[in-house]
Amino acid sequence: MFTDQLGRISFNSKDLLEEIYKGNIDLIDKAGVSTDSDYIKYLEFLEQSGINDWPIPLPQDQSEIDITSFDSLNQHSWLMPLEYKEYSVASYLLGLCTTAEETARVELELKLFEEHNMMDLLRFLKYMVDKFRENTILWGVGRGSSVASYCLYLLGVHKINSLKYDLDIKEFLR
Repeated sequence: MFTDQLGRISFNSKDLLEEIYKGNIDLIDKAGVSTDSDYIKYLEFLEQSGINDWPIPLPQDQSEIDITSFDSLNQHSWLMPLEYKEYSVASYLLGLCTTAEETARVELELKLFEEHNMMDLLRFLKYMVDKFRENTILWGVGRGSSVASYCLYLLGVHKINSLKYDLDIKEFLR
């Protein structure tokens, strides 16, 4: 259990599982967590997968938290294995480039992703696409402003080559 920057009490999956096993019902009720067998199996899966640092915040009135603060506190809480949290997505993406134009675009986008503090998002999307492929899950071709990102194209998030169609990255990050 820990307290975040806004004073909210959070659990990681291992802590929560321990409290369930201890029968600490008051704490579990306060956390608003289901104690049904499927949820417990899910927490056990997280623990077995080594995903024990995922924060599970206690629900509370968040009406006083502005969107920017909420996003900045939670954007690094992606539920993914440690190998992806430490993954060098920049090296991976640059390794896929075959031309100077592709390399320049990836470098520009990576700089923008870094400036917007979105590198964890790229790591999570790499994990998500890998899991989709591993489990033969189909996902869309791409829509909206995300297709303006060449990095997302290289990750496999969408199938629209933004360089081929001369799409400006600013459309994605506006």
